Amino acid sequence: MSDVTSLPTFTTRFSNPNAWRKTFKPDKRWLDRCIGAIPANLWPAPAHAISYFFTSDRTIQKLNKTYRGKDAPTNVLSFPLDLDVPSEEETPLGDVIIALETMVRESQQFERPFEHHLAHMVMHGTLHLLGFDHQTLDEQAEMQAIEVTALARLAIPNPYDL
Repeated sequence: MSDVTSLPTFTTRFSNPNAWRKTFKPDKRWLDRCIGAIPANLWPAPAHAISYFFTSDRTIQKLNKTYRGKDAPTNVLSFPLDLDVPSEEETPLGDVIIALETMVRESQQFERPFEHHLAHMVMHGTLHLLGFDHQTLDEQAEMQAIEVTALARLAIPNPYDL
């Protein structure tokens, strides 16, 4: 697991906590485990803060349309903050937004436990905040390798072996 001193702090918000609770509502301990599985050398120093927003397809579709020009829901969106301000204090790294209904559909479609798929998307969105992307095959291979390694630390099978 990652070095605890290098991990970011985070906040969580739920647009519909009851809907999430019925499926799986990630708590601080669960998120600590997911984030802690990402290799420590990938985290910037000093520590940063991340905001996780667990929402609905409707909300994420609006964000996807506004910021990516795609009028459809998606599983996860990441919004990195580009604050090039040298600081020894914790600064915001960005926001990760995850849509419940899309996550439920995908976990059923891929026949994966919801909690496993959610852990994958939490990591995926977080890696985007850390500067990783999948626009090219090389970037995709690098990001997937990090995800597979981090998920294995949580005893979650490789999601790309479908």
